[in-house]
Amino acid sequence: MALDKAEWLALEAKAYELRKLLLETCHWAGSGHIGGGTSVMDILTVLYHKYLNLKKDDPAWEDRDRLILSKGHAGIALAPVLADYGYEDYEALKTFNLSGSRMGIHLDSNKVKGVDASTGSLGHGMSIALGTGLAARVLGKSYTTYCITGDGELDEGSNWEAAMAIAHFEAANVITIVDRNHNMIDGNTEDIMALEPLADKFTAFGLDTKVIDGNNIKELCETIDYALASDKPVCIIADTVKGEGIAFIEGDYKWHYGAMDEANYEKAKEALAAHYEKRKARAEKEGN
Repeated sequence: MALDKAEWLALEAKAYELRKLLLETCHWAGSGHIGGGTSVMDILTVLYHKYLNLKKDDPAWEDRDRLILSKGHAGIALAPVLADYGYEDYEALKTFNLSGSRMGIHLDSNKVKGVDASTGSLGHGMSIALGTGLAARVLGKSYTTYCITGDGELDEGSNWEAAMAIAHFEAANVITIVDRNHNMIDGNTEDIMALEPLADKFTAFGLDTKVIDGNNIKELCETIDYALASDKPVCIIADTVKGEGIAFIEGDYKWHYGAMDEANYEKAKEALAAHYEKRKARAEKEGN
């Protein structure tokens, strides 16, 4: 599905809107996983507003595409996406991670509409995605499963067992996307537990692996198009920036989880507006 300039600009506007809503959710909650939430937002925007085959009036539609957010702590990004999409009430975002709320910091698929799997105990998403992919094959369904992992969670061996199995069963209907923001809760991934050469590892496990700029909507769309057309399972390593869009937290692992006081909240809103103007200018220049 080729991306023209008008659609690119619309997706940039939506990503900006959703990052602002993520920031507000973090502000209402008092704190949250804002670093990994902002890094993954372009991926979520592109999936929900261009690729996922869903029914807005039926979140449980059996033929829907599946989205497994393996990095479940990014629920602070997914919750605004689901509210904006129409699955959840905006007002529920004001209770995110507060006592008595349906929206815990890791979203519960039994409580939040549109969540396909309860995640957050890291390392399980790819295995779940393989299960839904094989289920589609057995049931004769054509839906696609997208699995978004964090890079820090790739320290978990279960991911590599899943990668091996995805390749072995030739599950081309499962697309793995790694939010490669280079940081985890304790520091840079390469300092804590080196992942590189990451692409070579996924390739060695049998996945057709592509490395892209994961905060570039055009590259995301081109690569997802490639994955959907492939007869092999594809892994997209989306090279992103932790804190993307909020200049004073970008690339800083200390903002894996953080709280926004009023001054930083206002500063972050200004940063997001400036970020959007740069992104919009790029789309205007490079789009066709």
